[in-house]
Amino acid sequence: MRIASLVPAGTEILCALGLEQEIVGVSHGCRVPAGAAQGPRLTRSAIDPGLSSGAIDDEVREALRRGTPLYAVDDAALRQARPDLVVTQRVCEVCAVGAEAVEPVLAHLVPRPQVLALHTHSIAELLEEILALGRATGRLEQAQRLTRSMRQRIEAVRKRVADAARPRVFCLEWLKPPMASGHWVPEMVEHAGGREVLGHAGEPSRTVTWDAIAAAAPEVLVLMPCGLSVERTRSELSVVEAEPLWARLPAVQRGRVYLVDGPALFNGAGPRLAEGVELLAGLFHPERCGSLIPTGSFGRIR
Repeated sequence: MRIASLVPAGTEILCALGLEQEIVGVSHGCRVPAGAAQGPRLTRSAIDPGLSSGAIDDEVREALRRGTPLYAVDDAALRQARPDLVVTQRVCEVCAVGAEAVEPVLAHLVPRPQVLALHTHSIAELLEEILALGRATGRLEQAQRLTRSMRQRIEAVRKRVADAARPRVFCLEWLKPPMASGHWVPEMVEHAGGREVLGHAGEPSRTVTWDAIAAAAPEVLVLMPCGLSVERTRSELSVVEAEPLWARLPAVQRGRVYLVDGPALFNGAGPRLAEGVELLAGLFHPERCGSLIPTGSFGRIR
């Protein structure tokens, strides 16, 4: 089977099912696994990723206002790839190419490839979509093993923190303007033994004010900007540290502000969400779950 994956989480799932050699093209945002990330790029972004957080937000909002696409599909490259299956998404028009953007290209492909659009809003839905990808690719047994392993890892964390005091947690998914987490992230916080004070499980991420953040008084602050690495987030810390209310947050005063790799473990619904739950548990409850933290997986602001 020839597979084109236009969403990073889809690429990760496919590779976790042992389908690296069948991927004939990926999105511009796919970066792991390394082998798959080296395949032909079938999409490109209209927004310069090197811009500051504030500038990126301005560009995105203006594009949405004008109805200008944020991403483009390389028609010629997709035709040349001749995929049997195209994996895309219907979760967030800002994060990756949506299924609607691919339809005009697929209409001219003969034979027309099958399309599987990921539509994940929770961990349970992610597990179901892994199974759906397994069925579509003839790897159902591998998908069952993967989902079983993810459930076991998450359940093991839940047991470790079951009777622990739950800290007040705020996961910041964008720096300027500040955005509260949504979809599966608040659920991950819950499984890891925390209490997300502003994000809503199963709902899109949303813009919040610094007044609201201060009123929520988070005891743990996790910075996981969508698409930004730990190093990139650290380079833009002045954006949040300049806010007058920043220094008043309990998390800042107690030195419990953490930088994590959002694209790898939190922003996309892929197999590594289980690892993200383990990381959060280690940050929230180091005495119980510190051994679960992968080496070099986070930074800290003291």
